[in-house]
Amino acid sequence: MRYLPSPEHAARLGTDELRASFLLTGLFVPGKLRVELVDLDRVAIGGAVPLATPLELRAPEAFLASSFTARREVGILNIGGAGSVTVNDAVHPLNPRDMLYVGRGDNAISLASADASAPARFYLVSYPAHVSHPLRLVRAGEADSAELGDAKTANRRRLARYIHVNGAPSAQLVMGVTALHEGSVWNTMPCHTHQRRTEVYLYFDLPADGVVFHMMGTPGETRHLVVRDGDVALSPAWSVHAGCGTTNYAFCWAMGGENQDFADMQPVSMTDLR
Repeated sequence: MRYLPSPEHAARLGTDELRASFLLTGLFVPGKLRVELVDLDRVAIGGAVPLATPLELRAPEAFLASSFTARREVGILNIGGAGSVTVNDAVHPLNPRDMLYVGRGDNAISLASADASAPARFYLVSYPAHVSHPLRLVRAGEADSAELGDAKTANRRRLARYIHVNGAPSAQLVMGVTALHEGSVWNTMPCHTHQRRTEVYLYFDLPADGVVFHMMGTPGETRHLVVRDGDVALSPAWSVHAGCGTTNYAFCWAMGGENQDFADMQPVSMTDLR
C-alpha cells in the first residue's frame, strides 16, 4: 500500500521525494503485469503487456480475496496494439482505446495480445465495490464524447467518457480518455480540485522525447511533476491537477469517491494560483 503525504508535508518535499510519493512509473513492462495499491479511496492501478503468453489478473495478497474482483470493480483500457481480455471463458477483443468494465464478482480474468511483436498495453484501474454491475465493453467510437477548449488557448481536446452513470454503470469508478488536438498542449486550465473524489492520470501517446509538466499541490502552493509516456500521476482531493506538454498527447482519467457526478469540482481562479 502506498500512503500519500498531507498537503503540508508535500509542500516540503524535494523533487525525488515528490516523484516517489505522487508518481507511478514502470507499469508497462513487456511480458509482465504490475499492480500498485494506493490509499486514494483504495485504488489499485495496474499495467500489463502480454507477449506470447496471456497474463492472469490475480488478487494481490493485500486483498485477502479469492479473485481480483471478488470485492472490487475494474476498468481496463488498451493503449497498445490489438488484444483481448478473457473473463470467465468469454473472450472480449480490445482494439486501441477500447475499454472493458468488469464488475464485482468472483471472476477469472486474463489478458492477451493479438501479436506479440505489437503487444497490447492494458491499463487497469480498480476500486472497492459494494454492488455488482454487469460487464460492459465500450468501443472507442461508442464513448460519450465532447469537443472542449480552443486553439487560441492551446487546449483544444476531445473528452470521451466510457465508465459513468450514463454509459457503462459502475459502483464508484468513473473513467475516460482525453486526447489533445495537434497544436494544443494544455489539458485543464483553469484547474480545479475534487473535495469528494480522488483522481489518477495516465499519460500516454507521448513520443520518447516528449514530456508533460503535471501541475499539482494546493492552489496557493503548486508543484509539478515531469511525466513521460506510461506514467501515472496521483491526485488527492486537496490537489489541483492540470498539465502542459511539449507536444499534444492523451491521458486516461479515473476517479473514485463519494459520488460519480462529473461536474462535482471546485474551480480555482487563475488569480489564486501560486
